[in-house]
Amino acid sequence: MSYSPRMRGQFTGWPEQAMDVLWQLQGEPTRATRERHRADRERLVRQPMIALLNEVADTDPRYEDFSVWHYRTDSWWWQHQGAVIRLGRKIEIGLRFSLDGLRIQGAWWYPDPGQVDMFRKAVASERSGRELPAILDDVRKKGYDISGDVMKRPPRGYPTDHPRTNLLRHRSLIAARPLGCEEWLHTPEAVDRVLSAAADLDALLMWLVRHVKRAA
Repeated sequence: MSYSPRMRGQFTGWPEQAMDVLWQLQGEPTRATRERHRADRERLVRQPMIALLNEVADTDPRYEDFSVWHYRTDSWWWQHQGAVIRLGRKIEIGLRFSLDGLRIQGAWWYPDPGQVDMFRKAVASERSGRELPAILDDVRKKGYDISGDVMKRPPRGYPTDHPRTNLLRHRSLIAARPLGCEEWLHTPEAVDRVLSAAADLDALLMWLVRHVKRAA
């Protein structure tokens, strides 16, 4: 899937002051420090993420089901602004903004009961199973790290010499890479960067949507 740059909208980028706010929240900030920066964090860090994902959703109805996390109690959540776009049960695009910049991942994880069996059957199938390694090779070539919850041994019921035994051992599958921390973060170009990365992940995520549906 390719992506063409869209018309400019309401998202203008994260203000440079967003980095100043996140810097003040490094380490183990006290409750007083968090409260002192709460309003600025909401305005400068979280609200731009909401604006970005609204624009992403405007380009493709598949991206309309998204959530932008609040801060919770752990200091990590104050230092990293997370968001997800849900494409299917436990299948999503994740975004994270922090002092390191913007990071994206495509993930099938925390599976529902039965989803791991569905994944393994699809991997073992000659037709669908042969598609996945080729998709993952393409994603790797685009700079993504492939990871997941991987068993030490092949699952029961499958031959140990299966040609896709490494994939059969997966109980989740994640492709992730940093998008960077350059000047474009503070401009509308960030939307184009996210959409281009989503296009990189499209074949993998749609394979998962087709084959790892919610178990009945």
